[in-house]
Amino acid sequence: MNRTQTRTKWLAGIALVGASALVITGCSTPAPEATEDTGGGDRPAEVDLTLQLGSLLPSTGSLSFLGAPMEAGVQLAVSEINDAAAGIQVELTAADEGDLDNKAYETSITNLQSAGITAMVGAASSSVTKLILDGNAGSGILTVSPSNTSADFTGINPLYFRTAPSDNLQGEVLGNQIAEDGHKTLGIIYQNDPYGTGLFEAIKSTFEGTGGEVVAEASYNQGDGQFNAQVQTVAAANPDAVAIVSYDQFATIAPLLGNAGVDTGALYLVDGNLKDWPDLGVSLEGSKGTRAGAELPDDFIDQLNEVWTAEGNEPIDALTYSAEAYDATILIALAALQAVSVEGEDIAGAMQEVSGGSGEGEKCTSFVDCAEIINGGGTADYDGYSGEITFNDDNDPEGAAIGVYEFDAENVTTRIK
Repeated sequence: MNRTQTRTKWLAGIALVGASALVITGCSTPAPEATEDTGGGDRPAEVDLTLQLGSLLPSTGSLSFLGAPMEAGVQLAVSEINDAAAGIQVELTAADEGDLDNKAYETSITNLQSAGITAMVGAASSSVTKLILDGNAGSGILTVSPSNTSADFTGINPLYFRTAPSDNLQGEVLGNQIAEDGHKTLGIIYQNDPYGTGLFEAIKSTFEGTGGEVVAEASYNQGDGQFNAQVQTVAAANPDAVAIVSYDQFATIAPLLGNAGVDTGALYLVDGNLKDWPDLGVSLEGSKGTRAGAELPDDFIDQLNEVWTAEGNEPIDALTYSAEAYDATILIALAALQAVSVEGEDIAGAMQEVSGGSGEGEKCTSFVDCAEIINGGGTADYDGYSGEITFNDDNDPEGAAIGVYEFDAENVTTRIK
């Protein structure tokens, strides 16, 4: 069974609810020589596009554990696009996003813009995207994030899209899960940034909507290293459960909660900190967490690791947002092919169409199949590993799969629904 057949079979079964550069290039296709009437207007008989694509994803900083799976997703998509020789080749320049502390993104975004990119996958952090989006838009660069979840980004700019759902959806799923598990009182520790406050508000409103009570809430700022005050505030209220909206600060917060007498088997995590924690020092058995994304098939995971380890990297452990990054890259290339242009504004103008937003497209589940539809004069409706993705008028995906995961005795997560 080939890759496309495997993907089609899998998709039928899912339910939706320092900036060192890496350049990946492919050989060019023949230049346009004629046009033909394909039924969708005049379109070049042969398209020859070269897209300068950037990626701004974290290889350092508090989100570095998410950087590898996302970058691997981008690289896998680029290799498939270039291998297809369907009229578009991608030259990828990858750069380190870092975080708000090390500010690697400041040098990286300057380098990416200087490299002449017209589209970019990233940033991972909502806070970083807020800092670089206006500059990208002013330069005509399309920005597509695989992991920005802040509700603030809904409809923020015509040159901004995301393949991850809003925090409102993840917060709703987690808040309902906490109530479903029988908890009546909840404490919440969250980081004070667009990501943290958005999830905090969604979790709180959903949980209280079920009849539960948030009895303690405490925030911290990115860059903080001490969380004793926040832990003491929550522990003093003696809640049934505690939700932690953080990045890798969880490694410090969870042991402090345990030392304060909080049940670390009743913690609730989010996408920013949900991963295996085998060396945490406290047991998380029974704790749960949420993150966006459908359950990924083994062949996709194998392909990610094949392209990633080929660069001398260690195999990927966490897979968070790898599918969203892959799909973001595929959609950018399809939109460029549809627009017969590699200019950011032109690509943005076709993003909704190739995602199925027009409601008139032909379903397809791989770049090869979608490109064949487009080059034949039709309208492609791409469904990816992260779900149907269909962009609405605010450039958000209309729906998404949110997985719920539970920790076992080894602090390893298993998807339970």
